[in-house]
Order: sequence, then C-alpha cells, then structure tokens
Amino acid sequence: MNTNLHSASALVNTIISGIEAVKSKVVFIPPFPLINPVHSLIDNKENVLVGAQDISSHEKGAYTGEVNGAMLTSVGARFVLVGHSERREYFHEDDNLLLEKINRSLENHLRVIFCCGEPLAIREAEQHFSYVTRQIENVLGKLPGEVMEFISVAYEPIWAIGTGRTATPDQAQEMHSVIRNTISKLFSEQIAHRTSILYGGSLKASNAEALFDQPDIDGGLIGGASLIAEEFISIIQTMENK
Repeated sequence: MNTNLHSASALVNTIISGIEAVKSKVVFIPPFPLINPVHSLIDNKENVLVGAQDISSHEKGAYTGEVNGAMLTSVGARFVLVGHSERREYFHEDDNLLLEKINRSLENHLRVIFCCGEPLAIREAEQHFSYVTRQIENVLGKLPGEVMEFISVAYEPIWAIGTGRTATPDQAQEMHSVIRNTISKLFSEQIAHRTSILYGGSLKASNAEALFDQPDIDGGLIGGASLIAEEFISIIQTMENK
C-alpha cells in the first residue's frame, strides 16, 4: 500500500527510462487503482507488464470491495499475486481460498505468482522444508500439470523480511531446490525445470548478484527496493547480466 497516482507514475517512468535496453521480464504490481495508469506508461513493451497484488475468489456478485479477474484483465493486468505472506497473516487466507483465487486467475488468463514461505518460529524449529513443501502440495498439488506453465513460485522467507535478519544465498538456494524438487514430484522434472522460482526476501541491489548466481533462483519478487528507482534498476540490470 505504497505510492499514489503522481508518485507511482514518476517512479515507473524513471525505471522504464533506465531499462530501455533490458530484455528480462519486468512486472510492476501496484495497488488496484494504479494498475491502469501504470499500464498506460509501459508503451506496449513486450517484456514490461503489469500485475495485481490480489484477486477475489469470486467470479462476480455482491461482494463489495472485491476485485475480480475480469476487472483486472480489463485494465491491463497480466499477472496476479496469490498467497503473499501478508495476505496469509493479516487476512487469514488459507489453502482452500488460495486455490480458488488461482482458479479464478487462470479462468481470466492471468499468470499467477504463488507465494510461499515460513515464519521465524518454523525456521528456528527446523521445520521450514516440510512447512513450505506442504504449502505447495496443498495448493499447487491440487492443480492439473498443464496449468503450471502459467504459474511461477515466489519464496518469501518471512523471518528475513523487515526483521534485520538476512537469508544467505545458500539458505535461499537450499529452499529453492526443495521447491523445485517438490514440483518435480507433484508433476514432472520437465515442468519443474520450466517453472520460474523467484526469491522474495529483502532482495536489494547489494545482494542481487549473489542471489541470482544461485542455480535455482530464477528472479526476484522485490518489495521495498522497488520503491527506489535506482535500486530497482540496478537489480533488473543484475538479472539481465545473468
């Protein structure tokens, strides 16, 4: 819940001007009211797209305040986040609800970025691998394999976001490897290989290279650093050089 129409437009314009030669896929995911204004700024660049931070599990109807898939696609969204740690924690979104949101997304031709990750207590209890594996099995495991081409996974080590703690590149790689192996067991090795697994734990310009060097880290889900144009441009350029 950051920026307004003026500041978001200025931020996106600055970022776009700094990545003109970049071919890596870049997705801006602003708050709902800013999706269409941001979409209007990307000038039909094939590799620069817009997404939504959430989607309703309902197709349509009397659900005041909700935003459905058809609305999102009509204003230019092509991606949607599902299962972000803050949605899980603050709004108590469970596996069944997340599965419904993914189904609504796919029905409306929206590509899904499915978020998973463990809190500090789970990490300290050394249950993090089984915890994240269950998150994937309980949601993505209920889907047919053919839809996985429209789904990316974002790993969020919740314990390393805004806490002063930092996940090392080795810790991030270790979990990304577990995620890919889980997808392989659920579907196939081929599907697992094709699935993009993004890292979303306080990724910034200073640690981007070390993280992107890891074999199972395919990109980033950027939080606070995306609000600083120079920082976000640096991260994108680091990804471009990998």
